[in-house]
Amino acid sequence: MSTINQIPNFATVEDVVEELKPGYPVYCLRLAELKRQAHYFLDTFPGRVMYAVKCNPHLVVLQALYDAGIRHFDTASLAEIALVREHLPQADCYFMHPVKPRAAIMTAHQVYGINHFVIDHEKELDKIVDITGGGDGKVVLVRIVTPVHDAQYQLSDKFGIAAEDAPALLQKVHDAHFQTGVAFHVGSQCRSPQAFVDGIETAIGVIEAANVPVHYLDVGGGFPALYEDDRPPELSAYFDAIKQAFDQSRIRRDCVLMCEPGRGLVASGCTLLTQIQLRKDNKLYINDGVYQSLSETLMGKMKLPARLINPARTPATEFQDFTILGPTCDNLDILPAPFYLPVDADEGDWIEIGQTGAYSNSAATRFNGFFPETFVSVEAPPLLPV
Repeated sequence: MSTINQIPNFATVEDVVEELKPGYPVYCLRLAELKRQAHYFLDTFPGRVMYAVKCNPHLVVLQALYDAGIRHFDTASLAEIALVREHLPQADCYFMHPVKPRAAIMTAHQVYGINHFVIDHEKELDKIVDITGGGDGKVVLVRIVTPVHDAQYQLSDKFGIAAEDAPALLQKVHDAHFQTGVAFHVGSQCRSPQAFVDGIETAIGVIEAANVPVHYLDVGGGFPALYEDDRPPELSAYFDAIKQAFDQSRIRRDCVLMCEPGRGLVASGCTLLTQIQLRKDNKLYINDGVYQSLSETLMGKMKLPARLINPARTPATEFQDFTILGPTCDNLDILPAPFYLPVDADEGDWIEIGQTGAYSNSAATRFNGFFPETFVSVEAPPLLPV
């Protein structure tokens, strides 16, 4: 087994508590769950699966996905490219950030052999041509804006060229002798399979207007995960909608269909073990918060499942809502949604928080000196919303 997989392994989270008695946050990875989700995407999505590294870049996560068969990685920075290429040298990386420093393009291409790029502006194409010379099997995808649907984050607010302007840019990519492609992103935690259908239809319109051969169609990420009070359709509904729209399109048959799952692939693959530091009435102060692993509870309003753990005693059977406060000296460090826990929750108890495989450790800061960095693997099933 690769050395990057050598983290402590436990049968259950209770075993983690009993052996480590941690006064610090602990990420409890579910490697079997990560591999199960990877297999599901690989077996069910009707095209190529690229994992979005930004969602959770921990090496053990990357290795688990690679071991399950993921060979393509959506990387948005030189650091992510280096991480994947140096530890998984047989994997393919795609430089999917639409705005890239020239130095990053040069190093990605010359040092790491990156030949797939995404743009949404002519000047970004000029950078790639200047640095790589164009042609020779290199790929440039044009990222477009697609119709808005119900998603927690609307990524087209920041990236993408309008559909009416995209054909001219796609033609310039073709004229520069790149293999061409079209990409879009319907938004993170997208709750509507129709968003992908509309995206594909918009992309097909761009391709037909450009009238150039297109080798890649990337439907992006946005595949949702389950949260408390947020139950989007099953992933199969998204895959079926994408397959039907793609099959019914008039796009060339050798066009590679791709996706970039992040949240929907890894959210269930990790839980976060925290400890209560103090109780004040119905307020619980814990050792992780919105500046560390739980930023999405504030920015994305994600409501996470939670349970109380203390192997030394049996918690009460009566429950109540508790306000959860993080460890920093900042008044923003309060989770917007309460946790429903036993009424006798108190200092020294632990709280396991589910669905923290996505945008937890990857988004954690070192603000105020608090930084979670302990990882273990756990064989027990993940903690999912009831």
